[in-house]
Amino acid sequence: MTTTSPFGRVITAMVTPMTPDGALDTTAVAAVVEHLVATGHDGVVVNGTTGESPTLTAGESITMVREVKAAAGDRLKVTAGVGSNNTAHAIQMAAEATEAGADALLVVSPYYNKPTQAGLIAHTRAIADAAVLPIMLYDIPGRTATPFATESLIALSSHPRILAVKDAKGDLWASTQVMAATDLLWYSGADEMNLPLLAQGAHGVVSVVGHVAGNHYREMVTALDAGDLASARAVHHRLIPVVNAIMGTSQGAIMVKAALVELGIIDNATVRLPYVQGPEEHLEVLRAGLNASGIGAA
Repeated sequence: MTTTSPFGRVITAMVTPMTPDGALDTTAVAAVVEHLVATGHDGVVVNGTTGESPTLTAGESITMVREVKAAAGDRLKVTAGVGSNNTAHAIQMAAEATEAGADALLVVSPYYNKPTQAGLIAHTRAIADAAVLPIMLYDIPGRTATPFATESLIALSSHPRILAVKDAKGDLWASTQVMAATDLLWYSGADEMNLPLLAQGAHGVVSVVGHVAGNHYREMVTALDAGDLASARAVHHRLIPVVNAIMGTSQGAIMVKAALVELGIIDNATVRLPYVQGPEEHLEVLRAGLNASGIGAA
């Protein structure tokens, strides 16, 4: 498997490690980066949903970019989440993330204010016009209430800096149509959809479960590159228990921090309100899922 994009191919949407009092834990940030490097990754997204971006200050978000890039060096492509429902704020965050060392930018559709598709296109183009780094769009209408329509993605694909889509829409036919009509690099943004999206031409994954299954997803991508669907399907089936445990129990950010504690990568699973750490019964589900998928403690 080779990296043929500015984003990487096996990418994890990284958690933001925190101390027990809720401050950024830069020592743990470096530990997570080293773990991702050692487990098959060639890219990382910081300040995404799994990174608890809604509860990070702008300054903390830029600190995360700087710390992750310092720890990763040239071993991982670092894509910084800079999306906002305020276009001017997104443009400012893109500039600051660039200065902090990001290799690329992740731009989510505006949330809460629900723009029209014309407004969504204008918003996205304004960010891309002001940016200097490659951009990955993030389509996750379950959280934003505003999807990137098929026609909008096709229109935006003509921008020289809009190169990729992180697809968490769950509409395989819409994905197929955009992939057929454009050169956009396609990424699965939902672990449940990794195999079907890769099988129909996605370039890679931006995973949450990748925190604990990076080597497995690298195996899946490599198998599909070689035309070996049976091996890729075997990986997909193997990971069902851990995907269910992390993505189906409460929230991915909550559960994957707990998983990193279980594996000895970080010391605590602190999350910020409105997230709270899971109860013991959730941890029991998590441990069972890790074991059933063959992912043991460090």
